[in-house]
Amino acid sequence: MSMPTFMHNDDLLALQEVLASQSLLSLFVEDAQRVDRFSCEASGLYLDYSKNRVNERVMGLLLATVREKGLPEKIQALFSGELVNYTEKRPALHTALRGAIQTPVDKQTLIMAAQAQMAAFVDSVHSGRWLGATGKTITDVINIGIGGSDLGPLMVTQALRAYRHKGIRCQFVSNVDAADLLAKLEVANPESTLFVVASKTFTTLETLTNATTARSWLIDAMGDNADISKHFVATTSNVANAVAFGICEDNVFPMWDWVGGRYSLWSSIGLPIALGVGMDHFKALLAGARDMDTHFASQPFESNMPVILAVLGVWYANYWEAESHAVIPYAHDLRTFPKYLQQLDMESNGKSAGRDGPVKYSTGPIIWGEAGTNGQHSFHQLLHQGTRLVPVDFIAPMKANHEHGAHQIHLFANCLSQSYALMVGKTREQAKQEFLDIGYSEEESERLADHKVMEGNRPTNTILMNQLTPKNLGALIALYEHKVFVQSVLWDINPFDQWGVELGKKISTLISAVMTDLGDAGDFDASTQNLIRRFQAVQGDNDHESDS
Repeated sequence: MSMPTFMHNDDLLALQEVLASQSLLSLFVEDAQRVDRFSCEASGLYLDYSKNRVNERVMGLLLATVREKGLPEKIQALFSGELVNYTEKRPALHTALRGAIQTPVDKQTLIMAAQAQMAAFVDSVHSGRWLGATGKTITDVINIGIGGSDLGPLMVTQALRAYRHKGIRCQFVSNVDAADLLAKLEVANPESTLFVVASKTFTTLETLTNATTARSWLIDAMGDNADISKHFVATTSNVANAVAFGICEDNVFPMWDWVGGRYSLWSSIGLPIALGVGMDHFKALLAGARDMDTHFASQPFESNMPVILAVLGVWYANYWEAESHAVIPYAHDLRTFPKYLQQLDMESNGKSAGRDGPVKYSTGPIIWGEAGTNGQHSFHQLLHQGTRLVPVDFIAPMKANHEHGAHQIHLFANCLSQSYALMVGKTREQAKQEFLDIGYSEEESERLADHKVMEGNRPTNTILMNQLTPKNLGALIALYEHKVFVQSVLWDINPFDQWGVELGKKISTLISAVMTDLGDAGDFDASTQNLIRRFQAVQGDNDHESDS
């Protein structure tokens, strides 16, 4: 389906045409206070959005639009537990998990009990009171989950590597391809390994397949000494299924339907985070997110960081035909952050149905990125000279979590150089002169100049923090959560369901049944039937080879 790009605000359309004819650099020349006007600070984060193709009039109109869409009331509805997930008739109370002030009292009681259970368990593992079946302390924690039960804990545990508990190695398994699990098991000792199985329903195909294989590995390795209850815990709402699997009921941590998977790292899904970095650092993560919640709920939109990022994203998606958005953290420990944001943003706002029917404009962009400086040697070429406009968020801690200061200076210089180069570009005259300077003839320089031209005027945001700490990371994650929510309000879509994900799950179950001769292949098209037959033929060949 082809989507019209524009949202048809005539004033914004006119301003887009004006700004398209101006260079970003000229906006700084015209306004000596531009950086002060287009920057803000909150919860340990500093946002410079001055390198965007906006002026005060554009920002005023964009912010007026979110007011017209009822954003103040919708923020209140989000925090107070109203049924903002209207297709599933549920609240979305991930903010309650970190203690937002509007949290309903009944939810506070559940959350405090779950956090106390987590704290007691983490302390028992770290202190050595929790022992494996043969009396060995836990050295490896392997989280088995997928989607929100994997991406959030994985990203945070990697990001907070400098704060890791020295006696614990945390690993994560999500892909149903056994190669993922086997790679983790190869370096683990079954006698000192703890598995955390994270599945809201305890029926997720990928997760249960991996968990069952892990259980078999443990039993095969330990024989008569195997005791599943000493090596498996679970985070789920289906206690009965977890117990049937072999997990002690006391070691089942709760999940609730008022927290979506991609927003769940703040809950018991964050157990591997707490095991990896300690409960105190997990609480600091919550505190940073809570600070950003307070900022989002209380600050005027003109200085409200999530709102500003959100309207800028809509500006480019709906008035500049930008189809994607790059997130580039200049911190190796944040290398998984773009991948985490892919789920947060695209699963939330990758929607074509609005509250009142199909939308008639572009919604959520494609989110992508890589850690700097690696991206400079791969996709930055497209950012600088490609035919597509790609707005970029640069994220950078200014102080490293290591003692090699020269590395940090070089890293930060690269971050700033990229945002500057994307803004100023390179003219044809400059490109031609560069060829002349290295000895090319006038004719060659004229002919080749276009190959070095960079249009510039590519919009970027720069988000700084003093250092990558648990609290600053919590604020950063919450910043993007709220940005996504604001954009959903502007686009009038529900960011808390994911029916597109559910369809694939159901069909996968049906195809699996066909491949194991328990279903009817006739229910599928000729292409799918052909592909199933080819798979079955290869599997049959493998069986014959193993028999021989």
